[in-house]
Amino acid sequence: MHKALAFLMPFALLIAGCAEDEKPAHRKTNPKQPSVTTPEFNADSAYAYIQKQVDFGPRVPNTNAHKACGDWLSAELEKYGAEVISQEAVVYAWDGTPLEMKNVIGQFAPAKRKRVMLYAHWDTRPYADKDSTRTLEPIAGANDGGSGVGVLLEVARQISMQPTDVGIDIVFFDAEDYGPPEWKEDEKEDFKFWCLGSQYWTENKHKAGYRAKYGILLDMVGGKDAVFNREGTSMALAPNVVDHVWRIARRLGYGDLFKDETTPQTIDDNYFVSYFGDVPSANIVEYHVDVDPAVRPMGYGLFHHTHKDDMSVIDTTTLKAVGQTVLEVIYLE
Repeated sequence: MHKALAFLMPFALLIAGCAEDEKPAHRKTNPKQPSVTTPEFNADSAYAYIQKQVDFGPRVPNTNAHKACGDWLSAELEKYGAEVISQEAVVYAWDGTPLEMKNVIGQFAPAKRKRVMLYAHWDTRPYADKDSTRTLEPIAGANDGGSGVGVLLEVARQISMQPTDVGIDIVFFDAEDYGPPEWKEDEKEDFKFWCLGSQYWTENKHKAGYRAKYGILLDMVGGKDAVFNREGTSMALAPNVVDHVWRIARRLGYGDLFKDETTPQTIDDNYFVSYFGDVPSANIVEYHVDVDPAVRPMGYGLFHHTHKDDMSVIDTTTLKAVGQTVLEVIYLE
């Protein structure tokens, strides 16, 4: 996830469902349907998945750590019964560097027409451009890159033990965080240089004509003292999805994390998936509003794009809140 950018959306994508009420003269009494039991999200398991990614080293495209982690992600999804598709291609960074990109898609119950898309990016920032030291070295990316993937791998593990009624697609996008560094003033505001994996996916769906009812992006979802305000792009393109997810989070008792302030519109994978991919999506992302510039220069965590983004910032309480919310959403479908 990179910096926030303000921009105008041409229109909003909304999801809505309606049904006509039938009023027969005599209603039949149907037997009570069994209530859905959502499995318990294991935050310790998600934490271990994040640690495993960090142990590979920074997952920067064109590196051995990146290749090894990508292969592991595919194997983990296969282990949990998903039909795995790997999208491998060469995309080009802001400075013309060719990047060997790999999107990893795990499809659960691929034959089911009703689908929900869950996604995160798995690459890490190639430079610590918000740090004061070692700025040219890549970051560990425990939270920014690791946390969303860790939560979704635990979701995959739960689905393998208790299938959902709808098809679930777990997508790990690559090359999200290879945008221009802060010191490149002329290039850093160009949104086309970010989220290269999701941009590729919108033009090359893993299945022809792929559609999903909605999507949920997880980006930086494991930090201590995290706050998940309503991200501005999500509110512009998929407000009904945001309302649905936030309502469930509050019902589960996580209202202290899922707040109702709206952040600035940002460029993240959900922009491309919602606007160009036709899957209206909510972005669960740490972003603090009304920050003190002297303490926190922008809404993302103080770890953002620095070497502080290591396992010390990961909190299982936050992972639990996000993971349990996502499970509740998909098991109630």
